[in-house]
Amino acid sequence: MREFLAADRFFFASHVEDKGYLEIVDGKFGQYYKTLPDEKVNIIDQSGKWIAPGLVDTHIHGFKNHDVMDNDAQGMNEISEGLLSCGVTSFLPTTLTSSRKHLKDVAKMLGEVKGSEKGAKIQGIYFEGPFFTEEHKGAQNPAYFSDPDTDTFHEWQEASGGIIKKIALAPERDGVEDFVKQVSDEDVVVSLGHSSATFQQASSAVEAGADVFVHAYNGMSGLNHREPGMVGALLTLNEVYAELICDGYHVHPKAAELVIQKMGYNRVSLITDCMMAGGMPDGDYILGEFPVVVKDGTARMKEGNLAGSILKLKEGVKNVVDWNIATPEQAITMGSLVPAISSNIDDSCGKIKKGRAADFIVLNPDMTLNATYLDGQERYHA
Repeated sequence: MREFLAADRFFFASHVEDKGYLEIVDGKFGQYYKTLPDEKVNIIDQSGKWIAPGLVDTHIHGFKNHDVMDNDAQGMNEISEGLLSCGVTSFLPTTLTSSRKHLKDVAKMLGEVKGSEKGAKIQGIYFEGPFFTEEHKGAQNPAYFSDPDTDTFHEWQEASGGIIKKIALAPERDGVEDFVKQVSDEDVVVSLGHSSATFQQASSAVEAGADVFVHAYNGMSGLNHREPGMVGALLTLNEVYAELICDGYHVHPKAAELVIQKMGYNRVSLITDCMMAGGMPDGDYILGEFPVVVKDGTARMKEGNLAGSILKLKEGVKNVVDWNIATPEQAITMGSLVPAISSNIDDSCGKIKKGRAADFIVLNPDMTLNATYLDGQERYHA
């Protein structure tokens, strides 16, 4: 018997359809219909609800008391399953700066776990560091900072089984342009962050092939009328993407609105930068090698600096709508398709498309999450 998903609204990559039916065939998306075929069918009734692609979190360090850097396969599976409650169906486990050996070990573990995870799907790895600068270190350990080196990167990539999709670096490090050109030719996305770079240094890295800015405004040289810095670069350079943490703490809603208005919502990727305390009560936690205190909606290092977040991606998507800086369609695009495109994983996630795995979310009209489906099966219900 044919199976159809009935809902009030469907968010496709190019447009929105009101009231219709989407066929689910063997766990994959089928054809969309305005009226049902004239035959007996099974209906998954989501009347009054909206159907959107599963969210894609391309910058996330941990969840449910587990951290990617724990190098624990079971922990990764628990992160994977926990993310379904956030509306996330695909993600890039994100590393932190550490020793060359530990990063190699973590890359190997993630390569082995990919494909066997029980929840949100690992679509690759995001290496956040270690090619950063100390002034904007954040929760990264500067003891391991270095200039970019392709031999080291290839060691990590080989250990991962070739699944490192993105790596972040500071444009002012020595050898950046050659490194960016090399890894970009290998279809690895280069993002820019944790950096004191000048506008010219950031521009040179973009010219070499880098095209993403790590968590806009945070961990980067700010906008000054005489030296536009990293923030000036992300706001004015063409064909670049910006990650944006929309928890209301990392970036003021008006500052977030400026990025969306200037760059266009199709160039802004909503991320969480979530740490192990995501989905957990307030208290003391660890991010990488540093103690972090979670209280009143934020994760902070002992000296008070923000250290990652406890944001759920479904909340970031809802926030930009509640702040009146994006429409529901734009918010969903920034939480699914743009992260996928900007990380070169849009061939497998980020949109509702015939033949793709039926990974989708069911939203209430107020943008709260009702359910998460993976391969056509409901895996989380609010």
